[in-house]
Amino acid sequence: MRRYGKKYWRSAPFVRLLIPLIPGILLGRYLVVPFALLCITGLVALGLLLLFRFLSLATQYRLRWITGLLFNLLLICLAVSRTWLQDLRHQPNWIGHHLQQTTGILVTLQETPVTKANSCKAQAKTEWVHTQKGWLPVQGNLLLYFRKNKLPPDITFGSQLLIQKNLQPITNSGNPGAFDYRQYCAFQGIHHQLFLQDGEYRLLATKGLSCFTRALIRTQTKLLTILRKWIPGKKEQGVAEALLIGYREDLDKDLVQAYSNTGVVHIIAISGLHLGMIYGLLLLLLKPFRKYKAIRIIRPAVLLLVLWGFSYLAGMAPSILRSVVMFSFIIFGESLGRRTQILNTLAASAFCLLIYNPYFLWDVGFQLSYTAVASIVIFRQPIYRSIYLENPLLRNLWQLNAVTLSAQILTLPVVLYYFHQFPNLFLFTNFIAVPLSGFILYGELFLLLVHKFIFVNEFTGKIITFLIHQLNQVIENTHRLPFAVTGNIAFSLAQALLLYGVLIGFALWISTKKPMTLIAALSAFAGIYCMRAISVIEQKQQHKLVVYNIPRMQAMDIIEGRNFLFRGSPLLQDNTRLVNYHLAPARLFWGISQPDQLKHTRISGNLIAGSRKTILVIDRALSGPLPAEKIPVDIIILSGNPRLHLSQLTQRFICAQYIFDSSNPLWKIQYWKKDADSLHLRHHTISEQGAFEVDL
Repeated sequence: MRRYGKKYWRSAPFVRLLIPLIPGILLGRYLVVPFALLCITGLVALGLLLLFRFLSLATQYRLRWITGLLFNLLLICLAVSRTWLQDLRHQPNWIGHHLQQTTGILVTLQETPVTKANSCKAQAKTEWVHTQKGWLPVQGNLLLYFRKNKLPPDITFGSQLLIQKNLQPITNSGNPGAFDYRQYCAFQGIHHQLFLQDGEYRLLATKGLSCFTRALIRTQTKLLTILRKWIPGKKEQGVAEALLIGYREDLDKDLVQAYSNTGVVHIIAISGLHLGMIYGLLLLLLKPFRKYKAIRIIRPAVLLLVLWGFSYLAGMAPSILRSVVMFSFIIFGESLGRRTQILNTLAASAFCLLIYNPYFLWDVGFQLSYTAVASIVIFRQPIYRSIYLENPLLRNLWQLNAVTLSAQILTLPVVLYYFHQFPNLFLFTNFIAVPLSGFILYGELFLLLVHKFIFVNEFTGKIITFLIHQLNQVIENTHRLPFAVTGNIAFSLAQALLLYGVLIGFALWISTKKPMTLIAALSAFAGIYCMRAISVIEQKQQHKLVVYNIPRMQAMDIIEGRNFLFRGSPLLQDNTRLVNYHLAPARLFWGISQPDQLKHTRISGNLIAGSRKTILVIDRALSGPLPAEKIPVDIIILSGNPRLHLSQLTQRFICAQYIFDSSNPLWKIQYWKKDADSLHLRHHTISEQGAFEVDL
């Protein structure tokens, strides 16, 4: 393994710049630091750095450590202030500051509405808001939902709507272990949403599109039209569109899951792999013309124009932004006749992107992209040299596998933390998918060139369709194998950081043979093991009831140790996608895996009794005479839209708290809440306050 000593770090300045930048971004996100204090601290640090320039060279050299501290402090202040400014809620013209006095909102759609299961969804940008002071310019994005079969065909990318309805904040489900959708949207500047009915908005004749955006949309539409015409088959079309320009709306969801479980989802997510293929093709095409001086001069401009144009067509995702910025640095370095350190170039692209948008640091694609490339740069050569093969063909095949293996090392903690699974057959699937995807991508580019030539276009489309079909078959057949993926891996952020300590420690030990690095790696591994052991002990002692927040469905788990019993809507149990989205993260969070008989919980009809709590589920209207004495219960869960009033329950039960689950209609819940407030009853609304859990 290459030794990264002092000499190397001096030649990689952007790697050193990232060290204060990333903590500064984290401070700006999780600590409330007054903006004025940041400015004063930064100006003081900058002033002292300028004063140091007037000292003698000997004094500057002796106090160089102070210069380093001041420069790092200045970078931290820059990162904190940039993170603070990136949050639109700190801007005076944020839409959220005008909600109380709004009578109309003018928005521009940032995408053509996409059809979902029950609605059509589109992201929109707020332009103007009408208040008592008149029309005011505002900023901020929001999500719009339209009725599925009532959307006018004229509403497309760039359409402007005048909306007369109050914005609603984006909320999370509140289910344990669930994806933080509110934070995900906030990082994109989206804090509100609207469910629009007919008559609540008006389509304007104007279009909020620039000339560049209109040209971009026309190009994307043209490319999609060509692919859909000459590549038959829904699955094949979806993969072709995703592979060429990153259009994912036509991808089959089960197929995407298969790609994810087999470790090749990067094939259908535009990344450096695709940009590298195009970059390599451009170099090959321009190579014969390098002897011409004019070509050598315009070559960098051509490369940059094509790479950035492709990136814009692909949607400028963080993974492709990383690649295009890094390739841009490489091209500039080559045009100036300078060789660049690949890690320094990688760090330079990360530095620029994090200054542009600090929230990229929390983007999973950004994290996977940079850890994968850094891992390849650091570990590919040592892995490749560990096995010597004389046969050239076998040597080239082993080199391809060495790249795949090295990419897994630093991405492993990220994959385990976010996805809680590991694709066991990634080596086999990448060995087939990566070269095959290259042929498919080049075939699609060739199809764009010959789509107007009769016979050639049809023949090319059939070849591409055949290759994509074979690729899908390999992925789906591999996915069906029982040992294809190891799932349900509970992995916390602390464990992920410790795993990085294990990997880096072992790598340094292999490289330097220093005992302290091995001790550090083993200590980190012991920390992971201890955290896991403590978690298992706590899970075996748990005994609780969890009522989940799933729209229009009853769902609750009775948990005893690491076993559970589900009670809820049969439609939910039969829907694998809903189970994986709503229930699986929570069950992983609680460490429960097997539905089983519960030994310490008494269940009789709708009555659930533990050692400390008694819970009654009421899902139908009450009948029969009133009891002679009120029945004591700790909690009553109203589910399935029963036809009753809370006053009827208070006549029959002595209850400490009432739970209104998500299977009840919203109007009924609002009625019950008013009733509960008038009767001074404690209540919890699942759809508003999130999942409810109580120890039994």
